[in-house]
This record gives sequence, structure tokens and C-alpha cells, in this order.
Amino acid sequence: MSLTKDETLEVVKKFGKDEKDTGSTAVQIALLTKRIEDLQGHFKTHKKDNHSRTGLLQIVSDRKKLLTYLKKSDLQAYTKLVKDLKLRD
Repeated sequence: MSLTKDETLEVVKKFGKDEKDTGSTAVQIALLTKRIEDLQGHFKTHKKDNHSRTGLLQIVSDRKKLLTYLKKSDLQAYTKLVKDLKLRD
């Protein structure tokens, strides 16, 4: 359920400034989004896995907090990230 090293590197290369930029807000949001997508696929086959569903809700909450912070601090980066990740219509 966690991301592999290759998946993490791929997301960091796409959204980070360089390969070692794992702490920026945009990269953190992109990594959380990838984990959310993976968990959604998990729940299609394991409908009664309530323990993992609790973890999913925590991940969604963390991403929401980071998105709020990014929106307040850098609106242009926020709109670009939301468009790239296809979070809002």
C-alpha cells in the first residue's frame, strides 16, 4: 500500500525542483495523491477493509491541509498543481 522507491522517485522528478526535493509542498501533495489513488484501487477489491479506510481518511485530511497552506502561500503554484494532478474540475 505504500509507494515503491521507483514510484516515489518518478513523482519527485515530475513535481520537485530536483531529485532530492522531497520536502516541498507540491511534492508532498503529489505523493499523498498517488497513495490515495493506490488505496482507492485496493478498496475496489477489499470493500470491508475498514482499518485501511481510516488511514485513507487521514491521508486525505493531510493533503487537504497542505493544499490549504499552498493556496495561501503561493496561489499560482496551487492552481498549477491542482491542474496537473486533476484534483478539481
